[in-house]
Amino acid sequence: MAGEICCKIDVHSVTKYFPSPGISFLQPPPHGPETSRFSVPNAVDDQSNLSSNEQAASKHLKDIHMSGCLMEDFLTAARENTEKNLETCGVLGAFLKDGTFYVTTLIIPKQEATSNSTHPSQSCFMSSIDLHTQYTYQVMVPEAVGIVMAPTDHSRKCGIFRLSDPDGMSILRECHETGFHTHRETSNGSPIYEDSTNIIFNPNLRLEIFDLREVVPPL
Repeated sequence: MAGEICCKIDVHSVTKYFPSPGISFLQPPPHGPETSRFSVPNAVDDQSNLSSNEQAASKHLKDIHMSGCLMEDFLTAARENTEKNLETCGVLGAFLKDGTFYVTTLIIPKQEATSNSTHPSQSCFMSSIDLHTQYTYQVMVPEAVGIVMAPTDHSRKCGIFRLSDPDGMSILRECHETGFHTHRETSNGSPIYEDSTNIIFNPNLRLEIFDLREVVPPL
């Protein structure tokens, strides 16, 4: 090449919202409705409307119970970064009991984020980096899911996704690229990732948030 175009990306330290690096929040069991399944916005709650991949997945995947406040609590923890268009990453922890996963822990690790190409300013989707991250978890635990929060997307502010199996998993397994990039289409035209259909919001499930980010002193 005769020349090279470089794109400068400013990297910022992700600031910490909660005051303690230990257990930042413990949600008491609220009094509310019974458990409810996660539903995709603008979708009809009819099993016949799901793709063949989603129908097959829902038959063999274990159910995952989550706190009804999990996503709102995460947005609260990420608020300071969201206002700066900085993405915040969290990791979910769960335990398995009687064939059901219960998500009881949200860990927000030390991290860095960019002020562009992030979900706080984009729509609700899984980027190529998200897909590779999801693969590393899903290849170990088939029930692993990735939650995307997109506060500025008025049509869909959140999504709970997983790689389609076997099509999406095969593509990610064979891909060795890094950074933002495109992936080839599946052989049958099915999507690389899909909405998780085994998520149940449980109003009586407690949640612990471990915020491990360092406090950045004000300038």
